[in-house]
Amino acid sequence: AARGADEAAKRLKDADARLADAAFRAGFDTPEAAGAALLDDAQHRELQHRLDARQFEEAAVRAVLAEDDTAAAARQAPADVAAALFAAEAADRRVREAASARDDAARRCTEIDRLSARCATAVRRLAPLRAAYDRVARMAGLAAGTSADNERKMRLESYVLAARLEQVAAAATARLARMSSGRYTLVHSDGRSGRGRSGLGLHVVDAWTGRERDTATLSGGETFFASLALALGLADVVTDEAGGVRLDTLFIDEGFGSLDDQTLDEVLDVLDSLRERDRSVGIVSHVADLRRRVHAQLEIVKGRSGSVVRQRT
Repeated sequence: AARGADEAAKRLKDADARLADAAFRAGFDTPEAAGAALLDDAQHRELQHRLDARQFEEAAVRAVLAEDDTAAAARQAPADVAAALFAAEAADRRVREAASARDDAARRCTEIDRLSARCATAVRRLAPLRAAYDRVARMAGLAAGTSADNERKMRLESYVLAARLEQVAAAATARLARMSSGRYTLVHSDGRSGRGRSGLGLHVVDAWTGRERDTATLSGGETFFASLALALGLADVVTDEAGGVRLDTLFIDEGFGSLDDQTLDEVLDVLDSLRERDRSVGIVSHVADLRRRVHAQLEIVKGRSGSVVRQRT
């Protein structure tokens, strides 16, 4: 029995040593701590469930890591986290700015809609005024001679004056024919000259050629007596239009030096005919031949002390 007790003690000691060694290898300081860590059936099942889940997740992760795309990504250089964070912050800032711009654009769209409604209302209100303006503008363009409908580009006042000019041309022709020995007559022309307007033009009809031409083609002397004939014709028309009020005095300044002797005599004969009808005609000229034809004269004599007026008869 003693020997059996010694052998049992040795076995117990060996078992305690193995127990302590197993507990130490398991991470426990003492076998008692290992015993305290023992799980009951429920805890064991929970731990087993968690272990199975972890193993399943590990298998799934290993499967993903085994894919070609994942392996290729793993071979790439490590990501720059700081740069990624900076880019993310910049992107977030741009998102906020875009949202602000979107809100501002929405407000502007609302304002544009409001203004568009106001404009539409104003256009409807202005429509009759616009129609009235168009009518007035067309009439104004016609009157001013700037409208495309006014083919001759003739102003309204030119149209009215054209009738008077026809009368002046007719009255002037009676004297111009005498001054030019029947060669020239004046006619009114409403044709356009170049790009200018029309309505107050004059042409001269040359009896020697039978053609009508511009008054600009007249010589200096011819232009003078044509202008003189027009002035006398205008005086006649004004007298008729003024209810018989007479223009008793006319003054003619220069121009006689451009006339030949025959034309000068004819012009003076016309002026004499005016004087015979109780009109006074004053001639301002340096032509010496006029001194023999004009009896009442006022001669201006220049001197060192000034000019002197002398009356000669």
